[in-house]
Amino acid sequence: MVVRIRLARWGQRNRPFYRIVAADARARRDGRFLEVLGAYNPLAASAPEAKHHIKRVWLNVGRINHWISVGAQPTDTSTSPSRAPRAPAEG
Repeated sequence: MVVRIRLARWGQRNRPFYRIVAADARARRDGRFLEVLGAYNPLAASAPEAKHHIKRVWLNVGRINHWISVGAQPTDTSTSPSRAPRAPAEG
């Protein structure tokens, strides 16, 4: 069984939201998956974020590294949200 780390689309029509999942390569895009590893929201949540083209990304880096260490293959699309610009940390 080849495991891939890829995006599964959720959300409504014209309002996409993606889960980053570990799934069997033969499974459908939005079908059965083994584990949710993160989420990616390409739509800005507020006006300042829209102005700066900020996209929200949540990653469980420990679990992603685990799946890669056991042979999972990340797709090109699943690695692109991790390179997306992030909002500065508030604190």
